[in-house]
Amino acid sequence: MLDLGGVHLPVATPFAEAGGLATESFRSNLQQWLSHPTAGIVVAGSTGEAPLLTERELFELVELVAEQIGSKQLTVGTGAESTRQVIATNREAAERGAHAVLVRSPYYYRSAMSPGVVRDHFLRVADESPVPVILYHIPKFVTVELIPDLVGRLVEHENIIGIKDSSGDLTNLGALVEACGSKGSVLVGSGALLYAALEAGAVGGILGVAVFATRSSCALYEAWKAGDHPLAGAMQERIGPLHKEIVVGCGVPGVKAALDRLGLYGGDPRLPLQPADEKKIARVEEALEAAELGIASGR
Repeated sequence: MLDLGGVHLPVATPFAEAGGLATESFRSNLQQWLSHPTAGIVVAGSTGEAPLLTERELFELVELVAEQIGSKQLTVGTGAESTRQVIATNREAAERGAHAVLVRSPYYYRSAMSPGVVRDHFLRVADESPVPVILYHIPKFVTVELIPDLVGRLVEHENIIGIKDSSGDLTNLGALVEACGSKGSVLVGSGALLYAALEAGAVGGILGVAVFATRSSCALYEAWKAGDHPLAGAMQERIGPLHKEIVVGCGVPGVKAALDRLGLYGGDPRLPLQPADEKKIARVEEALEAAELGIASGR
């Protein structure tokens, strides 16, 4: 089974002024992100504005990351409403270098999405995916939730290797860890819970906060792995408020504003998302200053 342990970065997608992908800026950002001891890169996560990307852009991003990823893991968000579409996207992503796919539940026809229907969807996806499948639980955006009992049954499939839990609920995460047992891994999606989640049995995280607080997020994981709990706790105290103030409080525009202020390229989000306004920018800057993050700090 693919080892999911560590901190994975759900990277932001940079756009040029004309509206297309800012590919050179993306390459430059990748070079910086990959210089840290990250477990891997996630393309087309929520932080990467996945719902706003065209299929062509998605595959271009996958190819760009595959060129630079080296021995690290490349995971691609491929969730869609159609089982057929997810299967097709998984195949294309794998051909372009993906090592795993991150798949949310379909939710548009919510009333029809019974646990049995959702189970059948994921089992069909897993049957036909050329790379391992990671389930994506994000109730903030996807109203069809992946409950622990269902997840426990899904990870019995040899090609479903775990779940990213972005519920922000440590009790729910613990239930997922118990449901998965030795058959699947749990990744936390909240930077405010990384240390607690590791203690509860998670193997790592896919963390929006790690996109701009990369060094601190990786340091937390490495300290926890080495048994240095005081250092892990100190790093949690640093990244927790950044998650709450910037990732949750300001969303994608805030993450991009943080990148701009730390020497990487963030730029504007894609419409209909709006750039961070003055209040959000002030909030971002205050949070970065409080965490003593800056270009010189190496994040």
